[in-house]
This record gives sequence, structure tokens and C-alpha cells, in this order.
Amino acid sequence: MQAVAEKLDIGSSETLRNWVKQHEIDAGQRPGTTTEESVQLKALKKENAELKRANEILKAAASFFAAELDRPHTRS
Repeated sequence: MQAVAEKLDIGSSETLRNWVKQHEIDAGQRPGTTTEESVQLKALKKENAELKRANEILKAAASFFAAELDRPHTRS
């Protein structure tokens, strides 16, 4: 690994080892999370965070408008 990493001018043999390991996972030769699954998981986590923020905003808005409905209104 070290010799190949040096020939390819890669920082360390560990980087090359990780690339080979990920390739084996992506090819189905080794168990683990594929690159595609990692990308999907990242996107889903981002979407989940956005939905949680939107939900909090909607809860705050609902609370605000509910309080407005409970206030007595005076007509001028």
C-alpha cells in the first residue's frame, strides 16, 4: 500500500486503504454503507432538519394566532 500510495503521490497509505475499502463496499464485496447510501442519508438528515425547523415555526405561529383569538377585541 505504501509503495502504491507513493507512486500515486497520495498523502498516506491509509488514504489509499480507505479508498480500496470503500470501493469494495460499493462493489458489494464487503459489508458496510455504500457511497450512494451515505449520500442519501446525508440528504435525508438535511431534509429532516429543515422539516423540524419548519415545524417549530408553524408551532410558534399557531401559538401566536391562538393567543390573538383569545384576546378581547375592542371596536372603535
